Amino acid sequence: MKKKLPLWIAAALMATACGVPHQQSKNNAELPANSVAKDDVEEEVEITSLPANSVAKDDVQEEVEIIANEAAYMEPASDFNMFKGVTVPSSRQQRNRNNETYQEIKENPFVAVAQQPVTTFSADVDRASYANLRRMIGYGQLPPKDAVRIEEMLNYFDYDYPAPEEGSNSPLRISPELAPAPWNPDHLLLRIGLQAKKIDLTKAPSSNIVFLIDVSGSMDSANKLPLLQASFKLLLGQLRPDDKVAIVTYANGTNVALPSTRVKDKEKIIKVLDNLYASGGTSGGAGIQLAYEQARKSFIKDGNNRIILATDGDFNIGIDNTKELEKFIEKQRESGIYMSVLGFGMDNYRDDMAETIADKGNGNYAYIDDITEAKKVLVNEFGGTLFAVAKDVKLQLEFNPKYVKEYKLIGYENRMLANEDFTNDKKDAGEIGAGHTVTALYELVPSDGNVTQNLRYQSQELNEKGRGNELGFLKIRYKDPKAKDAKSVEITEPLVFHKKELKDTSVDYRFAASVAEFGILLRDNSNKAKATYDQVVALAQGAIGKDEEGYRKEFIRLVKSAKLLKQ
Repeated sequence: MKKKLPLWIAAALMATACGVPHQQSKNNAELPANSVAKDDVEEEVEITSLPANSVAKDDVQEEVEIIANEAAYMEPASDFNMFKGVTVPSSRQQRNRNNETYQEIKENPFVAVAQQPVTTFSADVDRASYANLRRMIGYGQLPPKDAVRIEEMLNYFDYDYPAPEEGSNSPLRISPELAPAPWNPDHLLLRIGLQAKKIDLTKAPSSNIVFLIDVSGSMDSANKLPLLQASFKLLLGQLRPDDKVAIVTYANGTNVALPSTRVKDKEKIIKVLDNLYASGGTSGGAGIQLAYEQARKSFIKDGNNRIILATDGDFNIGIDNTKELEKFIEKQRESGIYMSVLGFGMDNYRDDMAETIADKGNGNYAYIDDITEAKKVLVNEFGGTLFAVAKDVKLQLEFNPKYVKEYKLIGYENRMLANEDFTNDKKDAGEIGAGHTVTALYELVPSDGNVTQNLRYQSQELNEKGRGNELGFLKIRYKDPKAKDAKSVEITEPLVFHKKELKDTSVDYRFAASVAEFGILLRDNSNKAKATYDQVVALAQGAIGKDEEGYRKEFIRLVKSAKLLKQ
């Protein structure tokens, strides 16, 4: 049986078996995207003398399948005893991730409808958490709880929700579904799906893009700057000849490596990318300021003006400066320039910083763990990544006490809003790109129909009438991203109480439920009840659907790996 290995291990094995020394290029740009630098190999793999029963050169070539540009998963270290003579660090020894930082997540509680029937949160289309935890599990380590954002796991996947009707003025369409929660059959699981309209990319607005690239010393790793360079080349292939690209870099200082240039001069842009190398400190704040300056110089009215920051998030700046930087980005977004973030690397990775910058900059946030993920974000999802169709998207749901006793929003902990902020047009919220889907899940405790407290507006009489068969009432507010001072538009939809059996739900419903259950297990949430890894796998296996890119099958492999690491 062939083993698929992380590329850095496979490269070390091939070099050892074949007796070919690996030389580090003087210029990082000369390294291929999936290469392994010499220092990285020496750090990660201790090469010892090969015993007689070790793997010979021919055996390595036959048994080790190195699939470039493909996500690979590491089984527990004990499974690699077949590779005698190569010391592979265990999951505990391998790469100290104590320097990685994540925002604290306080799990959403169950809320009594009798006391607070209305819940409000911001939409979120970030996907970084899933790719990041996939990277950790692939290296033999379960992710820390705060690295697991269930909403980003859910929204990593595409769902076949109904699109907005032809001629509709709204760029969004709502798709609800209700069934028992797989991990707790006594509870219900409400899925709210949003489908954003797709756009004809041939008629899309012209783009003014600034690549803001971290070339500090911390980016000197094969899975950072070389992967970043390869990723941006993929994006260049999606842009049109008249679109414009500038390149700003930062390390000890800042530099305009390439003034705004038409994409028709692609070779010129690629040459600048290839000549980048990593060294020095991290003047991230100054780099962001310079990137906005360049974006303003080439600003396209009614166009797509966006900065794409590529970094490991290690800014080396204090908390006071961080707050000032956030305020600066918040002010700049009013000019119509979006700021998206692509995260790279490990060890010193600052997920908290990357997420905050994208949030404040009205952009999206993705984590690039390999070239396949870069293709997903920058090619397959090009329209959604670069072109927003709705901004400041907020959802507000009022539950009917006739059917719901308590509710719990799964995930979205750092996207919760005060109910009064729903109608506050000055309150920032999430952006949704063309063709994107958004998925939110509520776990519900069913009501017995009785009012337990004598509240003025929750009388037994009103509860019994309860607007008939309505489970709740959903409202969504958003703004036109092209209008600078746009007022919010509101769409509403009563959610009819129509409970299905789990087996009768859509493929997308069951798959989303399996992803949520996996997140609940990784976070060890209080509502895990009867959740198990085996149940997650079984549910997902019956909900693969079309899966043209294989993301759902990959998810199943990931869950199986996590189960082994949990044992």
